[in-house]
Amino acid sequence: MREPIKQIIAGLAVAVLLTGCGTITTTGTASPTATATSPSPSPSPTATAAAPAQSLEAAYEQVITNVLPSIVQINTKVGLGSGIVFDSQGHIVTNAHVVGQAKEMNVTVATGGAPRPARLVSSFAAGDLAVIKVERPEGLRPAKFGDSSKLRVGQIVLAMGNPLGLSGSVTNGIVSAVGRTVTEPENPGSPGATIAGAIQTSAAINPGNSGGALVDLSGQVIGIPTLAARDPELGGGAAPGIGFAIPSNTATDIAGQIVKNGKVTDTHRAALGIRGRTIVGSDGEPAGVGVVEVEPGGGAEKAGIRAGDVIMSINDKKTPTMAELSETLTTLKPGDQARVAVMSAGAEKTVNVTLGQLPAD
Repeated sequence: MREPIKQIIAGLAVAVLLTGCGTITTTGTASPTATATSPSPSPSPTATAAAPAQSLEAAYEQVITNVLPSIVQINTKVGLGSGIVFDSQGHIVTNAHVVGQAKEMNVTVATGGAPRPARLVSSFAAGDLAVIKVERPEGLRPAKFGDSSKLRVGQIVLAMGNPLGLSGSVTNGIVSAVGRTVTEPENPGSPGATIAGAIQTSAAINPGNSGGALVDLSGQVIGIPTLAARDPELGGGAAPGIGFAIPSNTATDIAGQIVKNGKVTDTHRAALGIRGRTIVGSDGEPAGVGVVEVEPGGGAEKAGIRAGDVIMSINDKKTPTMAELSETLTTLKPGDQARVAVMSAGAEKTVNVTLGQLPAD
């Protein structure tokens, strides 16, 4: 499936350094004429280093063997992506941008087999998540999802999916950072979703990886690879080694709601109650968020914000673009009070807004 940005290739080189053991000599005590025994031979450095390398390799192999049967390739009429088997009923969690506008698609297990027809259950575009359901769930193996709140920077992780249509591909890396907030660029294949608490990883994420699994060495899914960074200094080209995944706790919460209710009923996200767009100043730079529409009865309307106003900041944090406004709101909760600086009729004012909940669609 078309990615929100071009994805990149990165990897992790693992070096193991072991301290050598000194030679041990043993003195005989049977008689005064006894001499020291011959020194024990030192272990070969190559043999010593091979043991932990083989152990890590075995761990990789075990994780891949256990998890890859839970990864699927999703094909729509316009592209492909990846997904994770969520339960034994045939529900599969993936990215909303992988599904796009499609209501029907085909699913193939990464380890092989015939394609299976599937249908969309529901999408949560604002969080770039979706659930689809295959018609024939027999033989599908649900993945084990871990607790992403326990992730540690430096953990080794594997990204599993179908990059460039290469089914069942695996790349490795580490957890580079946690708790990032990233916004996808808007385009026909992506609604410009904002991902709160994103996992940053050096594992390679390429087109087709989206919706797949970021897995720890215990074989648990701890994230869903979604996008990779672009470097403006490279003309928007890929920034090597910087990819982002939706935390597993977020994915399982949203997917669980969809499976139970057929839709997302609690986004856990704050909303101002406006529709807006980035305003560009006379210098050509972003200058704020222009209010295009105000939700009737929402927090913004109650605070006196009107269509045509320009939002300059929230809680003293500047919001020159719609993306930055969305990112700021991810740090707040429904029901919170927010100070919103607004340019209205040529004059700047600050109003207090009681934040509502971001709707699911």
